[in-house]
Amino acid sequence: MAALLDLYIKVETLETLLKVVKQKAEKGIALTVSINDETNKFGQNVTSYVSQTKEQQEAKKDRYYVGNGKVFWTKGNVEKATKKEESTKEVTTVSAQKAADDLPF
Repeated sequence: MAALLDLYIKVETLETLLKVVKQKAEKGIALTVSINDETNKFGQNVTSYVSQTKEQQEAKKDRYYVGNGKVFWTKGNVEKATKKEESTKEVTTVSAQKAADDLPF
């Protein structure tokens, strides 16, 4: 773990998000959380908003801000997330199948 943060979202904002998700028949909503280097006048350096598609970003659509907060603990570095390769699952599945084929029955 490299960082922990607090994020505050108002009830009205949660209700709006839930209403929109239900109207669009979505299963959930993607949020983007930004951690800034500087803090604002309220001592906050975390902002969250509804994630945008690349097209929305390029069209300079306004962001729908959800909440603000602050980082309250850090180890000093945050690593970029990377997706693990799917080939690991295939190897495990093939190995399990091969082991099952070796059974005498």
